[in-house]
Parts: sequence; C-alpha cells; structure tokens
Amino acid sequence: MSLSRASVETLIDLVEIKLSCVEVYDRDDSRELANLQRCKEELMDLVGITHKAPAELIALPKGRRRGRRPATC
Repeated sequence: MSLSRASVETLIDLVEIKLSCVEVYDRDDSRELANLQRCKEELMDLVGITHKAPAELIALPKGRRRGRRPATC
C-alpha cells in the first residue's frame, strides 16, 4: 500500500498537532511523546522532507509597547 505525498503531509500535520498537545506527567506520557516524534521522523523520511531547524527567537527591546493605549473612563 502506498500513500500520496499529500496524504503523508496531512499525517505529519496531525502528528505535529498531537505533539503540541502532549503534556508529560509520567513514563507513559514520555513513551507516547517519543513514539510520536519517531512517527513524525518516519513520515518525513517517507516523502523526503528534511528536518527543519527551529525558528530563531528575536528579543524585542524593553520599554516599547505595541498597539493602542487603553481607553480611560
């Protein structure tokens, strides 16, 4: 059985959503997290997607606010 690239990409999205929801409280949760990460890697290898590096965080200067001032009554 073969899956289309679009189907595998959808499965990767679903696994990533599940990964973002997992909260590790015990060994079972840790195993589930590791299993989901392995699953994601296997799916990415299946369609030849390279692993992306995490985005770089940029610190905003302190003291500057964005947006409107709060309305006063």
